Amino acid sequence: MNRTVLVAVHTGRDAAVESARLVVDRLIDAGITVMVLDSEADEIGSARVEAVPGDPGAAKEAEVMIVLGGDGTLLRAAELARPAGTPLLGVNLGHVGFLAEAEVADLATAVDSVVAGRYDVEERMTVDVVARMNGQVLADTWALNEVTVEKQERLLEVVAEIDGRPLSRWGCDGVICATPTGSTAYAFSAGGPVVWPEVEALLMVPISAHALFAKPLVISPRSTLAVEILPDTPCGVLWCDGRRRFELPPGTRVEVRRGAEPVRLARLHGVESTGAPFTDRLVAKFELPVQGWRGRVRP
Repeated sequence: MNRTVLVAVHTGRDAAVESARLVVDRLIDAGITVMVLDSEADEIGSARVEAVPGDPGAAKEAEVMIVLGGDGTLLRAAELARPAGTPLLGVNLGHVGFLAEAEVADLATAVDSVVAGRYDVEERMTVDVVARMNGQVLADTWALNEVTVEKQERLLEVVAEIDGRPLSRWGCDGVICATPTGSTAYAFSAGGPVVWPEVEALLMVPISAHALFAKPLVISPRSTLAVEILPDTPCGVLWCDGRRRFELPPGTRVEVRRGAEPVRLARLHGVESTGAPFTDRLVAKFELPVQGWRGRVRP
């Protein structure tokens, strides 16, 4: 059976492009067909790859999509992989890289694991978002990490709603509606809790709210979250994963609910620094102090 892998890369980094060439050569030498995005083909510079348009059909024929870069590169790749249900395997060449499965030092081993089929696939919850004003749809999109309603210049006045019931009015810099995957991204920076990926929940995190009750909220994944921009407040802006931007005039209502389609991530077998429990990832990524830990006393 012919196997195909799609490779995407942060072409603005020389190290990422060089790593992509190594990945391409190793896969092709193993008898696997390699596709690359046509916008990245010249940078990779291999005559043995198949260039495909960077549209939602790009990953349709791929068994897995290997992404070399940081979390931003992987979020971009998710826009291509999600419609096809293709799992993403991230190789971190950025800073924190929470979404990545492997570090660049593990690159050869990670590729060998793909060649041997030694990986599992896990699904990550997404959110769907619709913004409306006077019945007109201004945005209809989705996010893996978070949806944010943010100010452009002056403070926003918003009312938050859960399941059709008003919760609180905030004068704030914005409101984040995040997934567990996004709990270690913007929501974390805004003071939200860290949520383990297997926990099904939605998060609502006010940003610098001028209110007594403005705590991060962990909400049922079956709930619908809404943020209404009051008519007498300045314009806002909607960001999805920090990539897709939409203007929000005063009076706009933004509704967020669990996404209809998840994003799938590949998890490797037998690579010491990858496939680690989420607790270990937290310790490694944030360099948390664990000196003195002895572990469970065994009988």
